[in-house]
Amino acid sequence: MAEEIDRLRREIAERESELADLRSQLAVAESEKRETESSAGAERARADWKWPLKEDEYERYSRQMIVPNFGLQGQLRLRAAKVLLVGAGGLGCPAAAYLAGAGVGVLGLIDGDTVEVSNLHRQVAHSTGRVGMTKVESAITYLKELNPSITYNAHQTHLTPQNAASVLSQYDLVLDCTDHPASRYLISDACVLLGKPLVSASAFQASGQLLVLNDPPGGGPCYRCVFPRPPPPESVVGCGEGGIVGPVVGTMGLLQALEAIKLIIRGGLQKEAPPVDGAAAAAAPTPAPAPAPSKNMTMLIFSGMADTMFRTVRIRGRRDDCFACSGREGALTLEQMRSSLDYVQFCGVARPVRLLKPTERVRASEYARVAADRASPHLLIDVREREHFGLSSIPGAVNVPISQLMRARVGDGGASGSGSGLAADAAEAQVAAAPDWMPADLPHSAPIYVVCRVGNDSQVAAQKLKELGLDRNGERFVGDIDGGLRAWREDVDPTLPFI
Repeated sequence: MAEEIDRLRREIAERESELADLRSQLAVAESEKRETESSAGAERARADWKWPLKEDEYERYSRQMIVPNFGLQGQLRLRAAKVLLVGAGGLGCPAAAYLAGAGVGVLGLIDGDTVEVSNLHRQVAHSTGRVGMTKVESAITYLKELNPSITYNAHQTHLTPQNAASVLSQYDLVLDCTDHPASRYLISDACVLLGKPLVSASAFQASGQLLVLNDPPGGGPCYRCVFPRPPPPESVVGCGEGGIVGPVVGTMGLLQALEAIKLIIRGGLQKEAPPVDGAAAAAAPTPAPAPAPSKNMTMLIFSGMADTMFRTVRIRGRRDDCFACSGREGALTLEQMRSSLDYVQFCGVARPVRLLKPTERVRASEYARVAADRASPHLLIDVREREHFGLSSIPGAVNVPISQLMRARVGDGGASGSGSGLAADAAEAQVAAAPDWMPADLPHSAPIYVVCRVGNDSQVAAQKLKELGLDRNGERFVGDIDGGLRAWREDVDPTLPFI
């Protein structure tokens, strides 16, 4: 049955893509027909047409062309522009929609992922019927319905150091719509080396930020100037763990499109790019462009749940010692980016958490037997945040968010203890104190199990419980469920929603 459902979904997606192509062809044909059959003298009128835009373009784009400082010249610049969106997800979908609607001449999308159901609350260019389709194909299917008169380029792959130059060199402007630091550094480096302005945005939970980088090319700061060092890998939390509010990431994508339109209609694009392919490029790798005058830069901060949602902060300009954009001897080159830079290693890789011994970890099925034995009292602590816990949990679990647990100190028993004093006093306090969330009738020898989403935070929490003395100097078992809620769903209860 599952295979049949997948087959039907794929077939629907293929038919939708074919239908979008047909509608696009129909729209173009109807537009041409209107031009040739609008009157008896249509052919002569068409031959005498002296206006720079087609008749249907005047109708389609009229509402934006009459905006002050936009005008016909702005529309002509949009029609001549080639824009690449790296990422066709929460940022890329709204950005692509408004750039296509505005009439950008060539719109390219690069993404190697496929559409999943969990994408649909925020990635508005995709649909339920296109689950399983590549994101690029799905987005272009949507965009052709919106505006069939522009050119769409599909790059159904992930951007890598090896293909970045060949892809980005085809465009005038780049939008970074990705969600990982390694991608942001790669995109920024490639834009610097190729002389492309970059509009970068990010969104997480209810907040976002927006930057226009390398503007003007070789003058404005790059991503490395603003963030010389990547964040610690353990601090990088994706939407799957931390969550994201759809309109928040949508807002940031719309702002990216707006910044791109501003750059284009004001004539801020550099048309000539240095060569990136061939023996000459390999023999003499392209250096960063010569520095141009820098200008004051700001970062837009968006706080979706705050009363004051928008604010800007000043950021420093281009760094004279920047590895990517300084232009100094030994700075980054295209060949170096292609052959020797490892962006994942530069940003660090969060190593698997291995804090507990194998004897301190129990399988989900093993804990299920413990839970079923009513004669064996125990405590199960779920250390996910309250929002996660409120969506689904193992019956009988007590929610103690890890953020709360990690603030506890030795001697805490509802009031904050100092955690200082002689070792003997500390040990006595450890045994005597009990947190507020600890059941008063829990026997001293009853084991404590900890669970989280996938089995990482639970190990950290179990170690913390031991530091607080809740293992009673080794008399009580304190451990975790190996694999967390994911393992519980796979091995014990497949009906548990796994968020």
